[in-house]
Amino acid sequence: MCGRAGPNARTLVRHQNQFGGRGVQIGAQAYSFRSLPLDECIAAFREVGLGECELTERHFQEATPQSQGPNQWRLDTPMSYFHEARRKFDDAGVSLSAYGYNVPPQLTDEMIERGFEGARALGLDCITTSTRISMVPRIDKFAAQYKIKVGYHNHDNTSNPDEVATAESFQQLLKGASPYAQINLDIGHFTAANQDPVAFIREHHAKIVTLHIKDRKKNHGPDVRFGEGDTPIAEVLRLVRDNRWKIPANIEYEYDKNIPGLDTITEVKKCYAYCRKALEN
Repeated sequence: MCGRAGPNARTLVRHQNQFGGRGVQIGAQAYSFRSLPLDECIAAFREVGLGECELTERHFQEATPQSQGPNQWRLDTPMSYFHEARRKFDDAGVSLSAYGYNVPPQLTDEMIERGFEGARALGLDCITTSTRISMVPRIDKFAAQYKIKVGYHNHDNTSNPDEVATAESFQQLLKGASPYAQINLDIGHFTAANQDPVAFIREHHAKIVTLHIKDRKKNHGPDVRFGEGDTPIAEVLRLVRDNRWKIPANIEYEYDKNIPGLDTITEVKKCYAYCRKALEN
């Protein structure tokens, strides 16, 4: 488990763990609220009742709308914006667990390092990232330098050997990397890639810094409402609970891409209720 939290956040997370997640820390990837600016995103966490957040880089891009090019914001966003974001989450009683900072191959080393500087400014010891396996050495040197864990995130593109998608690709990216190289397992994408998230978590739980909870169909099928796909959400949550593993389980709401016209807060509430019900048994 990763992340550092202030006193208010820890108090609320303990409450959520005991009474909401029944021993499992259920939060959300802030990407779930990607349509909302940062202040409204924080308010949404409180309205849904979620006490833990994995931040997304999208809420830092908004700080520098004048930046030229798709990646210049990484250099232009002042560290004061990160400090202020942390203060706002602390004031709202929402714990931060990680900073989601994607690292596409075209980034310069300076841009990669800014992700670690941002995490440090947020007071966090963990980054989650979508990237390529070939990028791991470039990222890992900064992880070791800053002593910040990096949870590598998977998708379901099994046709590209440089993509993180299968159990084998996770093993490949971790081989030879520092201990700061960790796993951010998206159980929905893993299922869509015809992988077994329950077996993978059982074997590799010590390296998993966070889970992304979504429901998808097998064979690269679509994102669907929780309970309508093939992803074993309930089994995963119970596995974490029964083994008392301190792995945050973060809802990542994305099925609105396939079902237009949905209200984000209403749907995330449904996702959260589904997870809580799964843990009642």
